[in-house]
Amino acid sequence: MTLQQLRYIIKIVECGSITEAAKQLFISQPSLSNAVKELESELGIEIFHRTTKGISLSIDGTEFLSYARQVVEQTELLEQRYLGKKPSKQLCSVSTQHYAFAVNAFVNLLLALDVDEYEFTLRETRTYEIIEDVKNLRSELGIIYLSDFNEKVLNKLLKENHLIFNPLFKADPHVFISSLHPLAYKNSVTLEDLDDFPFLAFEQGEYNSFYFSEEILSTAPHKKTIHVSDRATLFNLLIGLNGYTICTGVLNSDLNGDNIISVPLETEEKMLVGWIANEKAHLSAIASEYITELKRLISEYGYTVLS
Repeated sequence: MTLQQLRYIIKIVECGSITEAAKQLFISQPSLSNAVKELESELGIEIFHRTTKGISLSIDGTEFLSYARQVVEQTELLEQRYLGKKPSKQLCSVSTQHYAFAVNAFVNLLLALDVDEYEFTLRETRTYEIIEDVKNLRSELGIIYLSDFNEKVLNKLLKENHLIFNPLFKADPHVFISSLHPLAYKNSVTLEDLDDFPFLAFEQGEYNSFYFSEEILSTAPHKKTIHVSDRATLFNLLIGLNGYTICTGVLNSDLNGDNIISVPLETEEKMLVGWIANEKAHLSAIASEYITELKRLISEYGYTVLS
C-alpha cells in the first residue's frame, strides 16, 4: 500500500467516478482502475461497488477512506514541517437543503479563512441526494430537517446508510413571501389564508416522495403548485407571482435583500434542523469550523442551539 494509492482513492470519491478522477490525476483510466484493484486485493476488501450506473463506496470502503484521509493529512503536515512544502489546498464539501443560513455560514467561514488556497463545494440539492453524498463521502456533512411526519422514514434511511443526525435547532414553520404580498401586513398566516396563492416547492426528482419534501406539511392540498430546482428561481417567483413557500423562517437580508419577508405560519408542527455525517468518518477541521459558524448564526438569529 502506498500514499499514491490512498490519494487515488480520495480523488475518486471526490470526483464520483474513476473516469473523471483519471482526467484530474493525468493518468489513464485503466491504470487507475488497476491501482484500485491491486489495493483491494492487498487489503482483502472491496472498496468500491461497481455497477452499470457507476461506482459507490462499500461499507469497508467508507471506513478505509476515513483512515486514508487521516494518513494523507498527517503526511502533508510532516512534509510542511520538515520539507518546507507549502500547505495543500483546504478542502471541504457540504450538501444541504435550500437554506439561506447554510449559505450565510459558508460565506462567513470563507471570509474568515486565512489560507492561500482552498477548494470548497456547497451543494444545494435534493434530500435523497444529500443522504447519498454523505453516505459516499462526496460531502463531509449534510443539512436536512426532521418532522413528526418524515422522521420515521428518514431515520430508517439514515440508519441503513450508517449516517448520524445531529440536531441544530427546532424551528416553528414560517412562510417566505414578497414584501409587497397582499398578506405581508399580517403577524401570522394560515394555510387557508394562502389558499389562492401559488405554493412553491423544491422538486425532488426521481425520489419525489412526500417524506423527502423540503417543505413541512407537504401532504396539505394546494390549488396551485409550482416546483422549482433552485432558490433564486423560487425567490423570483415569490415576488413575480405573489407565491409562498414554507420554511424555517431564517432569512438573511444581507444575502437575500429586503424583497422577501418571513411570516409565522399558524400550525402545531415543528421542524428539527440538523446535520448528518457518516458514522465511519472523522470531520476535518474546516468542517468542524463550519458547524461552529452554523451554531453561532443560529444563536444570533434567536434560536436555541441544541448541540
